Amino acid sequence: MNPNAIDQTFAENFTLRDELGASVAVWTQSGALLSLASGFKDKARTQQWRASTPVLVWSATKGPAAACALHALLESRTPLDCRVASFWPEFAQAGKADVTVQMLLQHQAGLCTLDAAPPVEDREAVIHALESQTPAWTPGSAHGYHPRTFGFLLDEVVRRLTGGETLAHYWRRVFADPLQLQFWMGVPEDVLPQVAPVFSSRTLPPKDDPFLSAFMSLGSLTSRSFASPKGLHSADAMNSPAARMASYPGFGGIGTAEALAKFYAMLACDGSLEGKKFFPAGTLSRLQNADVSGLDRVLQINTAFQCGFMLDPRTATGVKQRQTFGPSPFAFGHPGAGGSAAFADPERGLGFAYVMNQMSPGVLPSARANSLVDALYSYE
Repeated sequence: MNPNAIDQTFAENFTLRDELGASVAVWTQSGALLSLASGFKDKARTQQWRASTPVLVWSATKGPAAACALHALLESRTPLDCRVASFWPEFAQAGKADVTVQMLLQHQAGLCTLDAAPPVEDREAVIHALESQTPAWTPGSAHGYHPRTFGFLLDEVVRRLTGGETLAHYWRRVFADPLQLQFWMGVPEDVLPQVAPVFSSRTLPPKDDPFLSAFMSLGSLTSRSFASPKGLHSADAMNSPAARMASYPGFGGIGTAEALAKFYAMLACDGSLEGKKFFPAGTLSRLQNADVSGLDRVLQINTAFQCGFMLDPRTATGVKQRQTFGPSPFAFGHPGAGGSAAFADPERGLGFAYVMNQMSPGVLPSARANSLVDALYSYE
C-alpha cells in the first residue's frame, strides 16, 4: 500500500472531482492500515465530516446482507442448491418451485421487477408480490441485477431459516456487534443526528451509456427493476428519519468506511478477525471465483456474481474487464449507487471501503473511488 499516493488522491477528489464529504479506509488482520476523512456533511459546509460520520451507501449494503444469508444457510445446514420453496412454500407460485437459494443470491431468479406495485415501506405486501410474481426469464438461464428486490428476498430467507429473526437483527448480532461495526440496516434513533445526508448527482452519465439508455426507456426491464417496489427512489427521500430507521437490506445500509473495510477484512482473512471466527476455514474460498458472468439483463453491461457478492468480470483468457475491486482476480465486494465501494482482497488479506455524500451518476463506482483503488495498489 502507498499511503502517500492515497493521501494525495483523496485530497484531489475534493479539488478536482466534486467531493463534498467522504471517508476511505483499509483494514487487514493487523487492524486499520488507513483511515482518511475530510469535507462536510452539508452543502452549506458548516458541519465537519469525520471518520465516524455514517452515511447511506445504497447497494453497498448488499455485501453485508449476502454475508448474513450465507451465515444463516451454514447455521441451518441448508445447501446453496436447496430450493427456496422447501422452507418458504409460498414462494413456489408462478413457476418458481425449482428456484434455488443460489439463484437468488446470484441475481438469476428473474425477480428484479414486480408486476404488482407495492410500496417499499410495506414489507408484507412486497413479500406477497414476490411470491406471486412470474420470473422475467427462466430462472437460472440468465442473470440480471435485482437492485431493490434483492434485500427483501434475502431478508425473508433469513427469517425463514432462523424462525423469524430479521436480516437487520442478524447482522447486528452475528457480525456488527462482535466486530463493533458502525453499520446498520436501520439506524437506531440515537444515531440519527450523526448521519450525513446524501445529495443527488449533479451530472448525467454519457448519452451513449447503455445502462442510462435502458434506464430512461419507459417500460424497459431496467427502468421497471429500479422502480420495484415503488417509493424512496431519490436521495432526498432516503434522507428522511423514517427511511433511515427502516430496514432495507438491499439498498438502505448506513455506516462508515471503517466499518465496511473492517467487515471486508474479515472476509478477506478467511472469515476470521480479532480472534473471532465467523465462517469455517475454507468456506469463503468460493467467493473468489464467479459462478455467473456475462451480459446483465438489467445493468446492460457485463457483470459477475458469486453468492451475492459482485466480482469484476473477466475475458475468456482471464483478464479483468475492469478493476472496480483492484487488480486481484479474486477480489469481491459490492458498489453502491452514486459511487460508494467496498471489497475484500483475499490475496493480500485486506478490506477496502470508500463512502461519500455527493453522489456521482450511475450504479458503478465513479472516478473518485476508482482513483483511490488505483492509488491503493500503486506500489505494485
